[in-house]
Amino acid sequence: MFKNILVANRGEIALRVIRAAKELGVRTTAVYSEADADSMHVQLADDAICIGPAPSAQSYLSMDAILSAAEIANVDAIHPGYGFLSENPRFAKLCETCNVKFIGPSSEIISLMGDKNQARATATKYGVPVTPGSDGIVETEEEAVKIAEEIGFPVMIKASAGGGGRGMRPAFNKASFVTAFHAARAEAQACFGSSDVYIERLVENPHHVEFQVVADSQGNVKELGERDCSMQRRNQKIIEETPSPLISDDLRKRMAEASESLVKNIGYENAGTIEYLVDDNENFYFMEMNTRIQVEHPITEEVRGCDLIKEQIRIAAGQPLSEHVLYSEPRGHSIECRINAEDPYNNFAPSPGQIKLFYAPGGRGVRVDTHVYSGYTVPSNYDSMIAKLIVTGATREIAIQRMIRSLNEFVIHGIKTTIPFQASILKHNAFRSGDYNIAWVEKFLASQPAPPELPEIMMDQG
Repeated sequence: MFKNILVANRGEIALRVIRAAKELGVRTTAVYSEADADSMHVQLADDAICIGPAPSAQSYLSMDAILSAAEIANVDAIHPGYGFLSENPRFAKLCETCNVKFIGPSSEIISLMGDKNQARATATKYGVPVTPGSDGIVETEEEAVKIAEEIGFPVMIKASAGGGGRGMRPAFNKASFVTAFHAARAEAQACFGSSDVYIERLVENPHHVEFQVVADSQGNVKELGERDCSMQRRNQKIIEETPSPLISDDLRKRMAEASESLVKNIGYENAGTIEYLVDDNENFYFMEMNTRIQVEHPITEEVRGCDLIKEQIRIAAGQPLSEHVLYSEPRGHSIECRINAEDPYNNFAPSPGQIKLFYAPGGRGVRVDTHVYSGYTVPSNYDSMIAKLIVTGATREIAIQRMIRSLNEFVIHGIKTTIPFQASILKHNAFRSGDYNIAWVEKFLASQPAPPELPEIMMDQG
């Protein structure tokens, strides 16, 4: 087992990794920007090193700064969390070169599956269904128009190096296609340093279902079930749940088998997630593979009774998957709400600032992953997520009621949050019946011009 792990991230995921490492008896070193000097992960790590000013490019995205900190702290492993450098093959390769274990898959695998075009070709090679699309990168407008017409509208233009909904543009006809093509390329270049895009048929109003996988160096591969991530806005997830209320047992089995097969064939090690689009006829299509831990991993942990961060560390240290993970079976239903410092009734405008009062809900089946506290100032430099509220119940109905109760208990004064918006979704008949897809939130927003009537405890949020 490792002696000292550097956590190359911030916020709740940094704190999550620190806690898992401590339970394994491993020392932890936090890194932080000047804006995060008072963050909880800095306070709870065994050591902490400032790596630069607030802008991410000068701190959390600075490979030189992080590797210098790793050398100063004499760590033997780095956990990247999610976001920032977690899926950067160059960073993983530098860790390997510096003889520091990168807690994740190899740089070669990250490169293979991180390029969406290559990942799509790999999925096809091993028999995982993909939507009809271009054979590779589309270089010119003329070529793009020809391919789009051959595929048939509507189509989706996607950045090959994309993520987080960036570099993606739908086109529903030839008239709108050219504009969408150039917009996708421009955004891809700005966000990822590459304007490479490919084209695929757009599956309209699908469900977004992902499968969690873990694999060790001894050849053990285990899929840990699905998460339904269809409740999203502009490709940003808002609420996730497991198991999915959509898919049948037969579809679940087919998707699980495809996921395990792909992982085995590419020689994947560590935790990863394979994301699919599912239509109303139970057809599923490979979308991408995330070669890291996901934001929504806690709901899988709750229904499977495992700790995925500990498994990541164990796998990276050369240990086999824990038996309770290898032989785990799902139990109950779990839902996660991402609590963001945003004003959902003002086009989700960011709401940084000082939290004057923070009170987290509790009780049976309630888990809160967060790095914030009363008096903490939410910086404007980073992602707006400040907490994850996870509830688990014996049935989906129990979990829904528990989530509504927990959202009503959650008190955050001083800033705006997404709590009231998520509470209104949980109460909606479409959510309660499981009858929703990735287009549902936008339609719901159009019918919600003003905040709903809420208990007093939720209304006073600044």
